[in-house]
Amino acid sequence: MSRAGLTPDRIVEAAAELADSAGLDQVTVSALARGFGVKDASLYSHIRGLDDLRTRLAVRSAADFADRLGEALAGRAGEQALTAFADAYRAYALTHPGGYAATQLRLPPDVIAASPGHQRMIELTASMLHSYALPEPDLTDAVRLLRSTFHGFAALEATGSFGHPRAVPESWSRITAALHTLLTDWPRTHGV
Repeated sequence: MSRAGLTPDRIVEAAAELADSAGLDQVTVSALARGFGVKDASLYSHIRGLDDLRTRLAVRSAADFADRLGEALAGRAGEQALTAFADAYRAYALTHPGGYAATQLRLPPDVIAASPGHQRMIELTASMLHSYALPEPDLTDAVRLLRSTFHGFAALEATGSFGHPRAVPESWSRITAALHTLLTDWPRTHGV
């Protein structure tokens, strides 16, 4: 591929493909330059370095992730919304492992505030939880519980860590049903 075709978007797209196929830790300027058939310096005309590349990848991946969550949530509320959100979350983490890992990178607050995908994920999470009517700080605690559960399950599933013969989708279904019950009967904080 010639240098003339390089753009920041093409570089980030290639980074996303490499992250999904080889892992986020394999995304380097040198690896991408080799993939494009150019020297590292050619990429520095379009990105400032590895941190900039990973930030751009995180922002791009957050937008893609948010799109999938939004499609799943469309027209749903309550348990249906929770299940659809959970399924879309798990599917994205498993089918786009590098992109998902990029969405977990710790970014500066100003980057998150300027990232439409990150903002949309926050809004979609709040929308999904709306029918449970959780006040703060219960809402924050519930978001942390869901994120921990979804992330942990997907991470274990991705590494083949569920060795029991019970079908993984069956466990997933029971877990999302249990989360709905917990959110419905959430123990409310008083005076906190």
